[in-house]
Amino acid sequence: MNYSATVQGKSYQFRNLRTLMAKASPRRSADELAGLGAETEVERALAQRLLADVSLRQFIEEPLIAPEQDEVSRLILERHDAAAFAPVAALTVGEFRDWLLAGKGDLAALAPGLMPEMVAAVSKIMRNQDLIAVARRCRVVTRFRNTLGLPGRLSTRLQPNHPTDDPRGIAASILDGLLYGSGDAVIGINPATDNLQNVHTLLNLLDDIISRYEIPTQSCVLAHVTTSIELMRRGAPVDLVFQSIAGTEAANRSFGIDLSLLREAKAMAEALGRGSIGNQLMYFETGQGSALSANAHHDIDAQTCEARAYAVAREFSPLLVNTVVGFIGPEYLYDGKQIIRAGLEDHFCGKLLGLPMGCDICYTNHAEADQNDMDTLLTLLGVAGCNYIMGIPGADDIMLAYQSTSFHDALYLREVLGLRPAPEFEAWLQAIGIFDQSNRLGDGRQETRLLSDFGGLSELTV
Repeated sequence: MNYSATVQGKSYQFRNLRTLMAKASPRRSADELAGLGAETEVERALAQRLLADVSLRQFIEEPLIAPEQDEVSRLILERHDAAAFAPVAALTVGEFRDWLLAGKGDLAALAPGLMPEMVAAVSKIMRNQDLIAVARRCRVVTRFRNTLGLPGRLSTRLQPNHPTDDPRGIAASILDGLLYGSGDAVIGINPATDNLQNVHTLLNLLDDIISRYEIPTQSCVLAHVTTSIELMRRGAPVDLVFQSIAGTEAANRSFGIDLSLLREAKAMAEALGRGSIGNQLMYFETGQGSALSANAHHDIDAQTCEARAYAVAREFSPLLVNTVVGFIGPEYLYDGKQIIRAGLEDHFCGKLLGLPMGCDICYTNHAEADQNDMDTLLTLLGVAGCNYIMGIPGADDIMLAYQSTSFHDALYLREVLGLRPAPEFEAWLQAIGIFDQSNRLGDGRQETRLLSDFGGLSELTV
């Protein structure tokens, strides 16, 4: 189908739905780098107006990538639930926006009926406040050793990365995070070296700390899924299986994965039975621009590719999903404004599709952004009901060399918005004396004992 209009005597042609979607996207450097973005704000506004008149059914009839060519497209179409889609099936993109903002319907029941492209499309014609207001109504609760995503809760991933994977340095960062109430989403390490022995050592360290202090949380070493599979075969204590994912088959292939490999890993981890109150154990990370980086975007804009990645995540009922929103760099999200917008889009799209979305609120040092921009996005996502954020010592990841959010940032957000940790983790923090009964930091008496215990790191199984 051809989409066209004339404004002040000038004709604008959008040759297909894929082109219309790209031109309708809010400005970002990834789309400009790919030659897909609108050339003027007039063209962008016109594309958004035309997109608002597109029927939601059109996304079923006009797949952005032919399913014969792409297993993600096949997954999207095969999993589309017509009965769940029925309440909005007759709507256009613009009417769907109005329907969402009117607070109609059960969004959890609607999620299986929504295709990622539909959700991406409606996000393109929404203001930031629209994205926040709708996402806030989407609650996605998951469980492994604690309960994540409940109303009034904000969890954190304690991220104790180290440039040489030194177990003592990692353990020191874990202690730092625990003493600030961080780590209920996961204690998750990005390994500097993804080899079997190194990752096994880190898994043993995390397992020992969690079991020794009876911490109601889960661990993850963010190694490639094939590393996790081999370590599970060897009996390593794997809680969560991690993998970066993307929105096209070709982009996932560049990560060395496909859907069948993810299914194999999930089945193996489930068989371990390490969860105490649930068995949702997949952890996925995404980020706008990954498909473009792999030259695997099929001329689809970065934000729509990102939404398609959520179809992959949704297939595996994950415990955690997060968009590492500013990590790739200014080539894809140029400045603070673009990062803030992308973070709100990603959270909205993921939540509307039924995912337990978190966000790594971050930027690289060569982006036109600073920590004030991250404070803004942090606060907006807190209002929007984000499931979890990152907790990094000083907000500065010394291994990955980027800027994110700190343990203190989580305390700020919980304080100003009246949010609390996951209930099981909250009870542990209070019982051990890190938090008092008002969820404020305790008097420090427990800190001395924990420091003494952690001082004996040579006894840990490393």
